[in-house]
Amino acid sequence: MKYFEQAKEIWSKYVPKSGQSNIVEGELIRAIEKLRWEAQSNGNANWDEGFEMLALYILEILNDNNVFKPDTLLDIQSDTNTLLNAENEPYLEDDLYDRLADWVIEWHIAKNGPIKREINPNLYR
Repeated sequence: MKYFEQAKEIWSKYVPKSGQSNIVEGELIRAIEKLRWEAQSNGNANWDEGFEMLALYILEILNDNNVFKPDTLLDIQSDTNTLLNAENEPYLEDDLYDRLADWVIEWHIAKNGPIKREINPNLYR
């Protein structure tokens, strides 16, 4: 991971002990780590709409052609699609989650974050 320290800082500043972050970057890092933990610790045994919502949120925000070049956008789409299709075959390696976290930091830098967000009342994960 290229931006481990920056991701750690976003986690410590913007991810609450429980519940969603009211900062986009915090929620992205929280989503990535929830998806990583569910896959690696539980084999996605608890996979449901909430985890799908987390993966779709990552795709929605990072699929930003004002920040990323087309080849990176394809990689972002591929990685999030891997997660979205992982209910029966969880992705267990760290590389995909680390790449997504690095792209969060690159997005954060490009957007001069942190960026405020509204809590999603339908998300319970």
